[in-house]
Amino acid sequence: MAAEAKYSIIREVGRGSYGVVYEAIVNKTRSKVAVKRMHCNVPENVELALQEFWALQSIQRQHENVIELEECILQNGQAFQPISHHYGKSDSHLLLIETCLKGRRCMDPRSACFLWFVMEFCDGGNMNEYLLSRSPDAQLNNSFMRQLSSAVAFLHRNQIVHRDLKADNILISHKRGNPIVKVADFGLSKVCQGKGNVNQHRFSSACGSNFYMAPEVWEGHYTAKADIFALGIIFWAMVERITFRDGDTEKELLGTYICQGKRLVPLGEALLENPNLKLQIPLKNKKSMPADLCKLLHDMLAFNPKERLDAFQLEARIRQISYGKKRQRSLS
Repeated sequence: MAAEAKYSIIREVGRGSYGVVYEAIVNKTRSKVAVKRMHCNVPENVELALQEFWALQSIQRQHENVIELEECILQNGQAFQPISHHYGKSDSHLLLIETCLKGRRCMDPRSACFLWFVMEFCDGGNMNEYLLSRSPDAQLNNSFMRQLSSAVAFLHRNQIVHRDLKADNILISHKRGNPIVKVADFGLSKVCQGKGNVNQHRFSSACGSNFYMAPEVWEGHYTAKADIFALGIIFWAMVERITFRDGDTEKELLGTYICQGKRLVPLGEALLENPNLKLQIPLKNKKSMPADLCKLLHDMLAFNPKERLDAFQLEARIRQISYGKKRQRSLS
């Protein structure tokens, strides 16, 4: 890429249905970056690519626990054009949308259309892999819960609803010694127009990953509080190490569910079928979870969104829980 003069790709580190992520280096400084390439050959991919761009560029100041976008590059054939964070809906964007939404498929690979996202590099992989490769650690879990609640409150304060929170979409960085979580993958996110409380905005397109979707997402009528339900699933699974095996990839993933015979039913789907379902928290060992954390999880996973915490209430509550905090020695 003209990016070839600026970046050198080292290896592929991840691949999904919508894009490929590479580890790369900045040739001038030799610093590492992550480069995500999204092929804009069909309307769905264009929508995902642009939603990711608009979400990341709309943040006026960075948050330590949200992945940082360094730049975005539009590739059209052999031409590469950096897209500034401060661009409005420029001719380049309009050309990209117009060209790709028509479903143009070029046989000539030189005419390929891609968006390249250059982001900070996270050396610890994703949260799912990171936690499952280590023994349970209450202090680490507490740190991750605080960091994630702070990140989601920041996003909601900036009118961004993620809509696909899961352990695979949370990256780990060791830049300052202790592990730092980074919320990533904003392809399904929505930037809400206007100011005011983000929880007043309504969404109708059901999206996300089944095991993390709130009951109202399954119905197709939901708000930003769906992000809190997904975080509740992550927190509960992280504390008790509850996992399931993904049918497509056969990977072991953190996530809670309800067993119906041999079938694993996503918690949100089960609550939609039976709103009076009593969640068994903790699921495994009562000693693993203090009462205030149990109450917090119940409040994050409430069937009725009106009874569920919002991101700002969660950020305050998470600081108060006793779980994972070092006990102070009493001086005699």
